[in-house]
Amino acid sequence: MNKVHFPPAHGERGRVMKYICDGPDTTTWFRMETEAEAESEAELMTHAVAKHFRRAKDAATAIYKPTSTVFIEQNIGLAAHLQRAMPLFMTLRENDGAGLVTAMLPPAGKNEPGFRKIIVGVENADPYPDHGEAIKLLGRHFNLTLERADCFPYAR
Repeated sequence: MNKVHFPPAHGERGRVMKYICDGPDTTTWFRMETEAEAESEAELMTHAVAKHFRRAKDAATAIYKPTSTVFIEQNIGLAAHLQRAMPLFMTLRENDGAGLVTAMLPPAGKNEPGFRKIIVGVENADPYPDHGEAIKLLGRHFNLTLERADCFPYAR
């Protein structure tokens, strides 16, 4: 099963998050692409991913340059621009929909100098002891190194 359904939120119809890759056993990585998905993730995982999502979306929107000067056409390319410019917000889910890990990776999943990758568990706990293999698989999917010392912001 490679779909996670979300209930309607903020006026959106229920939607299915985008599949990214399989994790070990019965886990799967998905991409959050909307504020409603980020809000649901924040509520489920009890952390601030929605705040980071909104900030990233606002920053990416601020640098968007419309290709048309016609007012009604100015936002035609905005969605594609946001897909390219925003960090990737990921969630690792159990096949029953239980949230396990949230990750923020560089735009397009490519290494970007100075970009701080963030990976946290429920309530900002360290996800590496229980989900290190899943994190490794996500890193392999994007050809990124996702070491705890670099990605877990509360490591001591």
